[in-house]
Amino acid sequence: MQHYQTALVLGLAASGEAAARLLLAEGTQVVVMDRGDSEDLRRCAATLQALGAKVCLGVTAPPPGDFEIAIVSPGIPTSSDTVKSVMARGIPVVSELELGWSRCACRVLAISGSNGKSTLVKLCAEALAQAGCSVAIAGNYGPPVSAVVGERRSLDWLVLEVSSFQLETVQAFRPDVGVLLNVTPNHLDRHGDFQTYRQIKSRLFTRMTPADTGITDRNILPEIRSLAGSPNRWIAAGVCPTTGVCPAAEFFYQSGAIHNSLGRERIELRGTLFANAIMGLTAAAAAAALSACGVEGRFLEVAASVFQSLPHRMQNVGAVRGIRFVNDSKATNLAAMLAALCMTPRPIRLIAGGLPKHESYEPARELLAEKVATVYLIGRAAEAMAAAWRGTVPCVMGGTLAQAVAQAWREARPGDTILLSPACASFDQFRSFEERGECFISATRALS
Repeated sequence: MQHYQTALVLGLAASGEAAARLLLAEGTQVVVMDRGDSEDLRRCAATLQALGAKVCLGVTAPPPGDFEIAIVSPGIPTSSDTVKSVMARGIPVVSELELGWSRCACRVLAISGSNGKSTLVKLCAEALAQAGCSVAIAGNYGPPVSAVVGERRSLDWLVLEVSSFQLETVQAFRPDVGVLLNVTPNHLDRHGDFQTYRQIKSRLFTRMTPADTGITDRNILPEIRSLAGSPNRWIAAGVCPTTGVCPAAEFFYQSGAIHNSLGRERIELRGTLFANAIMGLTAAAAAAALSACGVEGRFLEVAASVFQSLPHRMQNVGAVRGIRFVNDSKATNLAAMLAALCMTPRPIRLIAGGLPKHESYEPARELLAEKVATVYLIGRAAEAMAAAWRGTVPCVMGGTLAQAVAQAWREARPGDTILLSPACASFDQFRSFEERGECFISATRALS
């Protein structure tokens, strides 16, 4: 763990504030900069200034100074002029994630993936707690890592959700156990292309040693292992629809249970959220991770049996006159939307659209034709989605989300499901996917 005399913090959102507080507590001279200048940022700036930091708001050019380190918030890409300028001055740039991790005194389970990682983080943390471990969640889901380690709590495990934005600038980050649940096209508007995105995701494992364990889907393990180039132990998780041992997967979902080909263990999932092929992979990855953590599968079985879904992830909002409403606002890419369609009985009235992420919508055509009665399109992606899907499924320009809900409701019949699963980011019409989901819930409740 390296201490710094001077540090520059880029971005004053939750991660930047947590990094600044942690560094100030260590006696570092901290300068914080943010291009924004809102009332909330000014309040935060005043608090940090009272602790000894210098804060520059409304600026894009890094301030002068001989900084030993620059800590970057995940919302600032490495391609930004700000980060490029810092790097050009020879200042090392690392993510807030890595700063917090470097101060962590316990073992770390880090989880990444294109979809489903928050659910996996929650499931693993709850299973560890069932086993009697002292555990905390941090990272992309939960508080910033720097905030948690700054509390100086005595923990057995820190469970981190790690995004590709955070992995862009890691250098030495090395979890004891790492899980990459899946990799499908996502955030291509930031990362440029799918190969670059995959390479960034593989950085979860790059610094691992033979004492560490990497876990991923059996279908992508060879590629991820090659990209990572690390000497750690590897475990494959998977889903197998047929009976018998699953090829190339030590932990796999099959027929309502997780099977362990290493120890012949069976973890029962029937009657839980995870008793299907989509969520079964999440449970298989959790079983593999917990095994690497030294925790028996029976604790996962208990955690799965009482698991409560996170909001905005296939959230059952209720039914009105026999029409079911499901809020899957967290589905911000096409793969997440396809998973939602697979888990939802037909006929479906799908609300999709928002801020596009530069991915093709063509791969959805077959599943839309099979399961969806009508698509109601919103946001900037509406025209592109309609162009990709017309002739396959009726497409209606829904206007606002509230208007789309109202029109879907007028056209729905008992037994239908009105599903919000946008396959896009929310930032064209909303501040977050949470706000988008709450808007859907409010529009739904207005119907009853």
